[in-house]
Amino acid sequence: MDNQSPKMKPIWFFVGIMLFSMGLIVTLSGVYDLINPNASTSVLSELHPNIWWGGVMMIFGIIFYVTNKNETVN
Repeated sequence: MDNQSPKMKPIWFFVGIMLFSMGLIVTLSGVYDLINPNASTSVLSELHPNIWWGGVMMIFGIIFYVTNKNETVN
């Protein structure tokens, strides 16, 4: 009989999924604000930081996901 315990994914795999999903939400809210601007704006709102930081979070989420998708932890 083969009594192997199931292999687990490393925590960075799930961190990648979370970063990507949170980045997607932030980016989508930035695109929504770009299409429908608010009456009250901040000093640097014309730079659209939601789109930039959402994109950065999605890139790092993809990097974490791809580098850890085939690894397993005992």
